Amino acid sequence: MSAYALRAPVENRPVPFFDLKPQQARLRHDIDRRVAKVMDHGQFILGPEVQELEQQLEEFSHVKHVIGVSSGRDALIMALMAMGVGAGDAVLVPAFTFSATAAVVIAVGATPIFVDVDATTYNLAPEGIAGAVASARARGLTPKAVMPVDLFGLPADYEAIGLEAEAHGLKVIADAAQSFGGRGAGAFVGALAPISCVSFYPTKPLGAFGDGGAVLTNEDDLAEQVRQIRTHGRQGDGDEAMRIGMTGRLDTIQAAVLLSKLSVFKAELNRRAEIAALYRERLAGVCGLPPADHPHRSAWALYTVRVPNRDAVRAALAERQIGTALFYRVPLHKHPAFASVLSGDEDLRVSESLSHQVLSLPMWPDLSDEDAHQVADALIEVMRAG
Repeated sequence: MSAYALRAPVENRPVPFFDLKPQQARLRHDIDRRVAKVMDHGQFILGPEVQELEQQLEEFSHVKHVIGVSSGRDALIMALMAMGVGAGDAVLVPAFTFSATAAVVIAVGATPIFVDVDATTYNLAPEGIAGAVASARARGLTPKAVMPVDLFGLPADYEAIGLEAEAHGLKVIADAAQSFGGRGAGAFVGALAPISCVSFYPTKPLGAFGDGGAVLTNEDDLAEQVRQIRTHGRQGDGDEAMRIGMTGRLDTIQAAVLLSKLSVFKAELNRRAEIAALYRERLAGVCGLPPADHPHRSAWALYTVRVPNRDAVRAALAERQIGTALFYRVPLHKHPAFASVLSGDEDLRVSESLSHQVLSLPMWPDLSDEDAHQVADALIEVMRAG
């Protein structure tokens, strides 16, 4: 099907940006059964479902350790703490992502250094690392780590980032909040960096019915440190604090929900990929498209395109009852919360450009082909109208 080709007119209906209700209907009986089991045994904190989920996630991701935690943000804080990041340190983060990626760095007393992103993948550009390291050192900071984000579900280029990190003595922490289920070069998300952090926020590819997250690693020492940090710094059942920690445990009820959703997760990932392929075929030549699933495979948390006159395009789609969303309309170095950590010489032009162009289209596993075609028809019509 050629770009700008429209199908025969059909009766349109509203297409929401995201809808969890169909998934709930499919899984409701199994979720109710699992939650009732938790209510019966009453182990609401680190109950058996948490351990079962961790084991299944280890098998799914081919990693040695998965530690269930309270949120994706808390996962990042625990990873930074386990890596020994603190006052006087600098952590390199992409400028185009959600604010939590930079906020957690400040939360442990360190300073985020913003790095521009690649114009095609929207992920941290490896070639920007050397300049960011130099900038951090010029400010009297110790460059300690780089924290790429797998934006919209696509794993970052960990091979290139790893080489740059090694050259500059940086540790690598993967912010994989959006990419669980994806795959990079030779490994699944969770095994692409020494330590990776996942979110189970309800709208993520694997989402709970509340907050939740996980830390994934193949390193025994890091895993033990994270387990201590998530329970006030304690080791096992002892009362003695081995290190400074926090309350960061995954609730047993959320683990029960996630076990149910994990049972259909592979099928849902495949369905997201099918929708992405449909969009790609229909919208080729219409707007800027995310990379196809080669060689990396995205989890397709979001399907985000680039369009000129983005706000006008979004308004026109809304008139056609097509739901969309903006991620992210303000790059991190423009957030008031981070003004105090700027050097003043940041050159982040790709991030600034993307913030005015990106538009996320409906993407969820129960989206029908018909609805996806309707989205494509509407966008083609709007772009054709100019």
